[in-house]
Amino acid sequence: MDGEAWRKRTLWRAHHRGTKEADMLVGGFADRWIDELGEDGRRWFEALLEEQDVDILAWAFGTTQPPERLAGEWMQRLAAKDYLKLAPR
Repeated sequence: MDGEAWRKRTLWRAHHRGTKEADMLVGGFADRWIDELGEDGRRWFEALLEEQDVDILAWAFGTTQPPERLAGEWMQRLAAKDYLKLAPR
């Protein structure tokens, strides 16, 4: 799959997780970092997208540790949550 097709498909998958919280977290992460992932980052993100929302949220909020295969720099960036755009209350 070429780069632009992969990008569009991946952004759609990231923003349509099934729960609003995961849509915001994973979709926001994709919006911020997708163009900087590189080949290893792409493989990491593809693996992340296969995981359950509840697990991704737990890893991002530090309530459980991610599996070793997903731990590292990209998981730290996901957990930073500095890419989220929250509506004012």
